[in-house]
Amino acid sequence: MKLRYSALYVAMTAIFAAGAVHAAAQDPAPQDAAAARKVKDLDSVQVTATKRETPLQKTPVAISAISADSLDKERVMTVQDITKLVPGFEATSQGDHGVVTLTMRGIGNDSAKTEYADPEVAMFIDGVYSPRPEAAAGLLLDIERVEVLRGPQGTLWGRNSTAGVVNFETGKPDTSGFYGNAQLDFGNYSHVGTRATVNLPISSTFALRFAMAQEQHDGYVDYQNPSQQLPSVAQQQANYLASGGTLATFQPINASNYVTGGDQYNAQDQSAARVSALWQPNDAFTWNLSYEYFRDRGTPGMSLMQQPRAGQDFWSALIDTAPYLKRDSNTVRSRMDFKISDAMTLSYVAGFNRFSGKSNFDQDNGVQVPTSFTTGASYQADRTNSSNYKNYSHELDLKSAGDNTVDWILGLYYAAEDNNIRFDIPILNGTAQGTVAWQGSFIQPKETVNTTAFFGQATWHITDGLRLTGGARWSKDEKKNEGGRGWGWAYDPTVPQVPISPDVDPGNVGFNVSTVNDAKYSKSKVTWLARLDTDVGQHGLLYASVSTGYKSGGTQDAGTLYAPETLTNYEVGSKFSFLDGHLTWNSAIYYEQFKNFQLAAPITYPDGNRGLGFSNVKGTTKVMGFESELAWQTESDRLNLVFSAIPKKELGTLKYAGSNDYQGLPACDPASGISACVDVSGNDLPHAPNASLTAIYEHDFRLSNGGRLTPRISAQYQSSQWLSTFNLGDGDKQKAYGRGDISLRYNEPQDRWWVGMYVQNVSDAKVRTSAGRFALPGGSFAYTSQYQPPRTYGVNVGVWF
Repeated sequence: MKLRYSALYVAMTAIFAAGAVHAAAQDPAPQDAAAARKVKDLDSVQVTATKRETPLQKTPVAISAISADSLDKERVMTVQDITKLVPGFEATSQGDHGVVTLTMRGIGNDSAKTEYADPEVAMFIDGVYSPRPEAAAGLLLDIERVEVLRGPQGTLWGRNSTAGVVNFETGKPDTSGFYGNAQLDFGNYSHVGTRATVNLPISSTFALRFAMAQEQHDGYVDYQNPSQQLPSVAQQQANYLASGGTLATFQPINASNYVTGGDQYNAQDQSAARVSALWQPNDAFTWNLSYEYFRDRGTPGMSLMQQPRAGQDFWSALIDTAPYLKRDSNTVRSRMDFKISDAMTLSYVAGFNRFSGKSNFDQDNGVQVPTSFTTGASYQADRTNSSNYKNYSHELDLKSAGDNTVDWILGLYYAAEDNNIRFDIPILNGTAQGTVAWQGSFIQPKETVNTTAFFGQATWHITDGLRLTGGARWSKDEKKNEGGRGWGWAYDPTVPQVPISPDVDPGNVGFNVSTVNDAKYSKSKVTWLARLDTDVGQHGLLYASVSTGYKSGGTQDAGTLYAPETLTNYEVGSKFSFLDGHLTWNSAIYYEQFKNFQLAAPITYPDGNRGLGFSNVKGTTKVMGFESELAWQTESDRLNLVFSAIPKKELGTLKYAGSNDYQGLPACDPASGISACVDVSGNDLPHAPNASLTAIYEHDFRLSNGGRLTPRISAQYQSSQWLSTFNLGDGDKQKAYGRGDISLRYNEPQDRWWVGMYVQNVSDAKVRTSAGRFALPGGSFAYTSQYQPPRTYGVNVGVWF
């Protein structure tokens, strides 16, 4: 892969590196070196889970706080990389849209890849809601910490926090002085990564902070040679004639229709930049403002055959659709804090995002080898011709300050989205030369979301060690689809049977309207929280809570509506600190009950047309689990254990569940509205292993020159887990697995620079994150999956100045 740095990027990187080298030649800042070596008091970690800064160990919420140091050492580059650091947290990727689906405590679904997004795990950056994880906090650029709140957070955090909240706090400018850092990585698959941050004080009241990152590597998936797999021309002709064709219309398979070169699937080419400003003219007013740009020119992740054909490498595929991905995100975030008096503060948080994307994906995954140009296989390309999303939000928080008998917060919230998309699916028999099996074009010119909310929460300090908290939120969601149409192939024999071009009107090339999608959804809901927490001695906390979550319903293809889902969560938790704050142990037991749990999947209607269907699971979907985190730190040693157990994750009642990602499902009752389905009532939820454990350990070896050599090992174990609600057997499951990462880092005595090496996925484990099924001749099936990356390794170097 060629390096794609812009001239500006190269220039800025050179400036940062030059500044770092210059600073390294000067006397070190004693306070910085001391801070780097200081043994942290884990009992003093601060979080903002309750919309005010509180110690982690005194916050009665199931929350994981991940520091910038941990993110760096664990090489956390994307949202998916965070999951191993948080109990009960999983992430999967969707190849055709290149999006990320998050699952918390077994709750999450594929609606995240729709125009509305609507994930159950809400994502915030600096308190601003971001509906699309693939653009949020691009490359985790200059992140100060990540707070992951588990369980419904519908009172304070609001929309779509049914299962939990992930909040990224970015590095903020300050007026203390000029400083920064830069980092450079090299690894296999031609990996090159650079990161840099600079803090620039302009005056005693104004400061700027610049941050940027570029990460790229070649694709993991090689191209298979079609000539080694396609039948001979004579055999192709015989197969074609046997299918009813004639000699006059026969043509051999054009091998040039297969992709054998160029960018490969599972490649990365992402850039991000942010400029942040701080203005603090006096002690009563602070304004943080930032602009962030994220650019993705990588490729989608390919779904691979779980059992490759004989003679083919595992990380390879027979590709007939070249990968393409183009995404751009522009975001402005603003936070103003006003100190009204010693007893009251007002905050105004606002954000705006414009996100656009295009992609092309080989949806047939190269599983079926054609026997002629029209038989033995299917050609399917899932193509996002255009997608554009605009969203903005405003939040006003008025809250108490100082020591009070009752701490309180009141808030107003408004958010709006305006989205449009065109998505084409050409499906041809045999190869791209073949006859049309079906084609669809989904054109949604305007889909909007408007959300309004009022909320309040109060904590009564009954005694010095006993507190009672109550809160409620009223939310109203309104969604509209204006002019949306699904177009389906009309099978007009006079129309040329070729894949639809992205720049043509489907109505002019042999398509009919299959679904009219105009619809409006509007509904309001109240969610609430009740919690009691008490101190246990000086370094312990116990809490018990009942909370509710809500995710709105909406519109879907054919203009039908689906209902909102609601959740009630019962939770008991504890937090303890030992050894003067150098050992913490936090645990929680929870039981969750879902009503109208939403599932989304691509489906086929009885008339042969296709669309995205939403189903509400009837009855009660139940999840029960236990999670625990232990952190220990001394001057030279650091240990983290993250454990999750989800023994119960039972789906409610859903008799008709279908998905085009799973071929060969039984025919469905026509009354169901879909062509093929199975009864998934009572099945296990996917992405919810019975047990999961992550263990991380590192030790500092002090060298004679004063430097530090730090080996680090990170190991993860997960028991088996289903990859879909169908629970179809081994192909639809990830078996129990273990994987590990190791690294070694040397810090020079004054902490002015460091150099390291790493190996991730040391054992080269093949870990599935999703599954699909294709029909093969003879009634058998082949399963495909998206996978975590293979073994990667490299070296890196960083400087502070």
